[in-house]
Formats: sequence, C-alpha cells, structure tokens
Amino acid sequence: MQFDPFGDLARLEPLRGVEDFFRDFRLKNMLRDFDAKPLIKLDVAETEQAYSVKAELPGMKKEDIKVDVEGNRVTISAETKRESEQKEGKTVVRSERYVGQLYRSFTLEKEVDDGKAEAKYQDGVLELTLPKKPNNGAKKLVIS
Repeated sequence: MQFDPFGDLARLEPLRGVEDFFRDFRLKNMLRDFDAKPLIKLDVAETEQAYSVKAELPGMKKEDIKVDVEGNRVTISAETKRESEQKEGKTVVRSERYVGQLYRSFTLEKEVDDGKAEAKYQDGVLELTLPKKPNNGAKKLVIS
C-alpha cells in the first residue's frame, strides 16, 4: 500500500491522524509516577448529644496522630516516616510507600465540648467521640 498524504483530506477526515495520536497517547502513562497523596477518609454520625467520627489512618502510630478541636472545627493530622534501610547487594526498584503528612479538617454544625471529647485508635481507625456543647448562649427575653 502506498502512502497518500492527501488521502484523509479526500475522505473528509483531515484530523483523523491527530485523533489517533491522542487516542494512542495515554495521559495515564505520562502521569503514572505522580502519586496523589492519600486522603483521610471519614465517617461522621450525629446524635442529639454528640458526633461520632471514624477516620481511616492505616499504618500510622498513635503517637504520630494529632487531633485539634476548636469550637466546631475539627482537624486531624498525621505524620508518617519511611524508615530507610539499605542492604548490600540490594537495589530498590520502586517504592510506593507514602512519606509525609496527612491532613484533614472539617466543620461541624454545633460546637464541640472539647473537655469531654475522647479519641481511640485501633487497627488503623481513629474513633472520635465529640460531645456537643449545650446551647446556653441562646436566651429568650421577656418583653415588659
């Protein structure tokens, strides 16, 4: 078969070659080495008295997890460190473990009584019990 540079024009498909190029060129392959930072996945439940939060932090040590509660804002952060280990005669071909800091912050509808808040960490799941502050701020006034 002989190459005809005007063949696509004659068939009214002038951009067919460009479409084939982009279809074959996988953007995914170009970005495969750029790993996204993992997010802290949350489940938040609410009762009349408290919020219950479950956060996935697999592979973390509880000493490396920090929870801050300020009013109705909750911030969870965790730092993970890769332990570097070098062995003679061994070459690391690829390492996919995350190194750095995870961070997640969210706002709840009501303020949290931080003095009664509790946190437990077991099997890669952080469980927070965040009691709501009583609504003492609202007061009805009697009009005389």
